[in-house]
Order: sequence, then C-alpha cells, then structure tokens
Amino acid sequence: MIAVMTTDSKGIANYFSAENFNRLQSIMYAKQVNKGDFLFWEGDAADKLYFVQKGGVRSTKLSETGKNFILHLYQTGDLFGQVDPFHDSVHSVSAEVTEDSEIGVMLRKDLEVLLWQHGDLAIEFMKWMGLMHRMTETKLRDLMMFGKPGALCSLLIRLSNSYGKTQDGQIMIDYKINHTEMADMIGATRESVNRMLSDMKKANVVEIQNGHLFINDLSYLRDICHCENCPVDICRM
Repeated sequence: MIAVMTTDSKGIANYFSAENFNRLQSIMYAKQVNKGDFLFWEGDAADKLYFVQKGGVRSTKLSETGKNFILHLYQTGDLFGQVDPFHDSVHSVSAEVTEDSEIGVMLRKDLEVLLWQHGDLAIEFMKWMGLMHRMTETKLRDLMMFGKPGALCSLLIRLSNSYGKTQDGQIMIDYKINHTEMADMIGATRESVNRMLSDMKKANVVEIQNGHLFINDLSYLRDICHCENCPVDICRM
C-alpha cells in the first residue's frame, strides 16, 4: 500500500492533478530497500519507473576510465527511471539507495495502459518528462560552459534548493556530502574541490559546521556560474 503524499510535499505531486496522481499510485507496489542496495544497474532492462515514497536514491554512471559520476539525487516524492514509454530500452545509469527507503515501483506496461486510457494524464506525464529533460540540459550547461568553479557553484545552488534550510541568515544544506561526492557530481578531482571550497571559505561564502555545509553568500555563487534564475523545479538535484 502506497501512502498518499500531502499537498505541500515536494516531488511529482506538484505536477499532476490529485486524480491523476492517485491513478499513478494505484499501479505502484511498495518495495523496502536497504541503504547501499541498487534498484537497477546500467544495462538492465528499463521496464519500470520508481517513486521515492520515503528515503533517498542517487543515479550514477561509470566512465570507461572507471570514474563514477553522480548525476542525480532523488528524495521523498521524486519519480525517476528510464522514461521510454512504448519502447524497449536499457538503463543508461545505475540507481543506488543512499538510506533505508520505501520505493513505489510502476511497471511500464501498467503505465502504458493508464496513458492510453486517460489523455489528461498523458499530457501531464509529457510535461513532467519535459521538465526532467530541461533539468538534465541545465546541468550539462553548467558543467560545460563555466569551468569547474562554475559547476561547483551551480552544484551548491542546486543543493540549497533541494536540501537548504534557512538558519540565522545562512542556508544550511541538510544533506551531509563530502568533497569526494561533490567531485563526482561535477567531474572534478577531490583535490580541486578542496581548493575551490577553501577559497570560498576564505571569502566567507561558505563554511562547514558539524559536517554540514552552510552558504553565506548565494549571490556570489550565482555570479560565478552565470545563474539564469531558472525555476526551482529545474535548478535542483
């Protein structure tokens, strides 16, 4: 049984009508997954979509040189998976569970039936797919156009939009992330991330307290990555 999210929750409930969101939930089955487990591996058949009812998942891709890239962080309320309705394909990434989670699983064949039956759901689903593509495009833009400093600043902004909490005039990133993970998210080395964060700390742009990252100057980050003020729905992890 999949619990219904409240209206103030983040995630796909904001992009589907209540009726269509309930339709999606009606074809989900719940799966309990432990931290460190994989929902799927790169190359597995892409015949399911996954809804994070509770917990967290990250998508990763292994390069030919053996370096692991972190592409997305999914949290409660997010829907993800290889979105190729009506077409057989395989996953281009792997999905690792980052904390003990409850995942709602939708079979592609069941989703196809719903989309055939309900045109309004199909339209909303297409809009959600477009949003996911725009999110990926903006990440690639940040990585390619403004160098590693721009990519890191963009990453910090996305983390603040996804996990940020205002606290005493600062933005606390309520997600513990180390320098190696940051490096894997922007295609850099851990040493270069260390240097860039050290420079930001000297400039009082960021600081670290009890393992949590705090942002003091969001405008500085926006200037470095030439922020285009994308909607928060796009500028997130």
